[in-house]
Amino acid sequence: MNSGFVQTGMTLAKNATSCARSGLIVLSTGGTIAMTTETGQGGAAITLCAANLVAAVPRLAELAEVEALDVLAKSSADFTLADIAAIADAATAAAKTGAGIVITHGTDTLEESAFALSLLVQVETPVVFTAAMRRPDQPSADGPGNLLAASRVAISAAARGKGILVVADDEIHAGPLIRKAHSFRPHAFSSLPFGPIGYVAEERVRFALAPASRPPQLTYGRGSPVVPILEAGPNLETQTVEALAAGAIEGLVVSLPGAGHAAAAAVPALAGLAKRVPVVFASRTGAGETLRGSYDYPGGEIDLIGRGLIPANALDARKARIALQLLLSNQADLAQVRTVFDRF
Repeated sequence: MNSGFVQTGMTLAKNATSCARSGLIVLSTGGTIAMTTETGQGGAAITLCAANLVAAVPRLAELAEVEALDVLAKSSADFTLADIAAIADAATAAAKTGAGIVITHGTDTLEESAFALSLLVQVETPVVFTAAMRRPDQPSADGPGNLLAASRVAISAAARGKGILVVADDEIHAGPLIRKAHSFRPHAFSSLPFGPIGYVAEERVRFALAPASRPPQLTYGRGSPVVPILEAGPNLETQTVEALAAGAIEGLVVSLPGAGHAAAAAVPALAGLAKRVPVVFASRTGAGETLRGSYDYPGGEIDLIGRGLIPANALDARKARIALQLLLSNQADLAQVRTVFDRF
């Protein structure tokens, strides 16, 4: 993914709000936004469907003709790759008839789904994720406000062609960059290093930045390829790599310190595994990207690339895992994996 962004300027901001009524399709997939404690068991469970979520925000009817559809009703931590692909299929189908699409989703793995859809659903129709950190039956529930703001963005002409978006707490984020950055507070999402690309103020939708390019387009094949993430710190143990290699894994993502550097002792085990399955290395820093030509000591990125490991470039480990799983779901070989990762 080329993660560059360009400033859109004031002309776009002045024309950002769409006033005309149009077709809005809300796709529900579960998550906290659809949970209450009405099960009688004390803890929260999914009890609300798409129609319930829409009915709780009467002002949606002022914006558009709304169609509410249920895709899934699960905690997002339970989503399989096939579930994420089903959401992508539903969004693609909805984009053929709707002027804007909103997907309600659990916050826990929203970043994986938003990134996956940026690869799987590349349409001009706005596709906007939203979620909630607080249940509808809790004080200061954020779901209704997030759904309303996301709907405004989804039917805004300015959102067309911007790729997958995420709207939460009145901020508009680029889907490929979004990260859940706090475990419980309402302002839980970040998209560093760029930050939000726009915001919603009252009834106005504003964009200040726009993606400079789209990520590569991928498809989903079948299954959920086994691709663990191994986070490395000082002295990554060879035994850890060997234990993973002994299992039935189809690929590995290694989250490495700095710009992609591993302990020298672990490199032979990583290189041996890279001869069998794709081994992608990412930076664990949360910003920047893996380097390619700066450090040539044992375990430096030049050494790792020379031994067959694949740099994730601008992707963090979680997003690299999604990309690798999608590629492996189509039986991509090592050369094909390298070619796609070169584009991120």
